[in-house]
Amino acid sequence: MVGSVRPEASMHILVLGAGVVGTTTAWYLQKQGHQVTVVDRQNQAGLETSYANGGQISVSHAEPWANPSAPLKVLKWLFQPDAPLLFRPNLDTAQWRWALSFLGQCTSARAAHNIRQMVNLGTYSRSQLQALRKEAGIEYDHLEKGILHFYTNPEEFDGAMEPTRIMQDLGCDRQIIDADRAVELEPALKPIRNRIAGATYTSEDESGDARMFTQNLAKRCEEAGVEFRYGTEILSFERAGERVLGIQTLRDGHHETLRADAYVLSMGSFSAALARQLGIFLNIYPAKGYSITVPVKNEEAAFNVSLTDDEYKLVYSRLGDRMRVAGTAELNGYSRKLNYTRCRAIVRRTAEVMPEAGYWDQAEFWTGLRPATPSNVPYIGKSHFANLYLNTGHGTLGWTHSCGSAAALADIIDGRKPEVDFTFSGL
Repeated sequence: MVGSVRPEASMHILVLGAGVVGTTTAWYLQKQGHQVTVVDRQNQAGLETSYANGGQISVSHAEPWANPSAPLKVLKWLFQPDAPLLFRPNLDTAQWRWALSFLGQCTSARAAHNIRQMVNLGTYSRSQLQALRKEAGIEYDHLEKGILHFYTNPEEFDGAMEPTRIMQDLGCDRQIIDADRAVELEPALKPIRNRIAGATYTSEDESGDARMFTQNLAKRCEEAGVEFRYGTEILSFERAGERVLGIQTLRDGHHETLRADAYVLSMGSFSAALARQLGIFLNIYPAKGYSITVPVKNEEAAFNVSLTDDEYKLVYSRLGDRMRVAGTAELNGYSRKLNYTRCRAIVRRTAEVMPEAGYWDQAEFWTGLRPATPSNVPYIGKSHFANLYLNTGHGTLGWTHSCGSAAALADIIDGRKPEVDFTFSGL
């Protein structure tokens, strides 16, 4: 088994969910010497929210959606079908509870606090990913060329100055640069050089294919003794007082109870409904995100530095001979039906930024449900059940925060204080 084994502390731990967060959790737990079983309804790891996300390891993308400028923007976007953040009001009380909490997070003080949480976790997580990559030898089309945020709206650029200052104070080397420097760093931006009001660049950020990473890490986990029970739907918990006794599952038409010493809830947007069975309230609501994956057409016109188009809330990652562009958020329940108006809006904007880069008419569309909290800060740590732990609610930053969240949770389960300064659940 890889890593340091401590048989005297070994437990059997069930990890619920095989996305990037659940799979990294399994990796770090097995390194601590635990027997780990991962349960997921899909037939492979990384087939839901991790499947085709934006691909960024982005410490610099730490400004939460909930900030002082957000309420007016949401109102402005309310009736725009291709708006970056789209709120579709319905009769779902969970949606309205989430929305009211979101408004409560829109003060300057709360936004600064949440930025601090996400920068600290992101910096720690990025270093954990780098160490894991070296140890496990995983390939996932990763690039270490940094992330460049560009702004074509002067007001958006001005609004980014204060969050950038906060991130810099926290040790995130996010440099403020002008349009000429932006084009020098990424020549693919040359077609819109005259429209760039300003930019920021974080050289230490990275990019890569989250699904490829997750599936290759799952293989490494299996080699180290982790069991993956795919095609298994999690129905409910069995409990006795403040302790979980097992989970009821359905696999190939057969019901089965799976039991362990401890349980980790990492089911993304579906964590909240399962937790409610135990009387645990997790303020997580699905933020439906979209992505396009496009073959590179012209290597000289295509980007290599990962990009963030802040005005349109889009992120760009180069994945080998493919380009991934992802973003927007739609708060409209659990449906994963594609909204082609929003898909075409991503293609239109990306083709406008770099018209010769890709075969835009061959774009593959995808949508997934990102598990968003109103603050954008995830739930990591203990629940009030003695043997149930949380690692969920990472929103748009699950890929960025996965390794750090998993390493920290493994420490918590083993009774150690995590190395990162973060407000963990239940501590």
